[in-house]
Amino acid sequence: MFDATTRDGVLALERGDARWLSTGWDGSLATADRAFNVTVPEGWNPDDLDAYVADRLADAGFERTRDDPVLLTGVAQRHARCARCGPVEAVATVGVSNPAALPMDPEGGALPADPEPVAGTVNVFVGTTRALDDGALANLVAVATEAKTATLLDAVGFPGTTTDAVVAACDPAGAPAEFSGSATRVGAAARACVRDAVRASYDSRYGDDDPPDSVVDARHGVRTDVQSDVFAPDDR
Repeated sequence: MFDATTRDGVLALERGDARWLSTGWDGSLATADRAFNVTVPEGWNPDDLDAYVADRLADAGFERTRDDPVLLTGVAQRHARCARCGPVEAVATVGVSNPAALPMDPEGGALPADPEPVAGTVNVFVGTTRALDDGALANLVAVATEAKTATLLDAVGFPGTTTDAVVAACDPAGAPAEFSGSATRVGAAARACVRDAVRASYDSRYGDDDPPDSVVDARHGVRTDVQSDVFAPDDR
């Protein structure tokens, strides 16, 4: 699915005229030739994110068009891992310094203020050589997110971090696939690829190092203890 090039902390994933859906910074549904994963330094907090991204890509010898998806991460690109299965390929970088815990027995509390950006993040790119419509491409984001969540829960006990993002892509010129759910060929392959790429990147990044056992032990992170009001639709 992707032709990959890494230079100066930037990973470029190329696929001409692909359809992309990004949940990350400046994300959108677009047609573009490439997507980027950019490693940012510790303490990173630029005043002008557009200018920062443009400068980083230019310094690495890449030129971004307006529609090229870009994700940002605190993880070095040497820890990026790819997985391929059937008509799907996934690429992941995994950092868990900013876990986002979701307890099933919340203690109660208030919604937090919006945090400052942190350089953690689990970034996942998943693409298929099949042609998906917009709904199936959006569902591929959901399938990838589910697989990422299951993998992280097994590896570290957290469903994600405060800054996770997913980019999904498809080839409009490929054979059509009407659906992308977990029971389909595309969805099953995506689940396997995301699971294996996330696990491999995690193992590369941490090796024998222990991840934080809790939000308290992490450098950054949140625990969602706020409770919502639950009611039947007719009772609103």
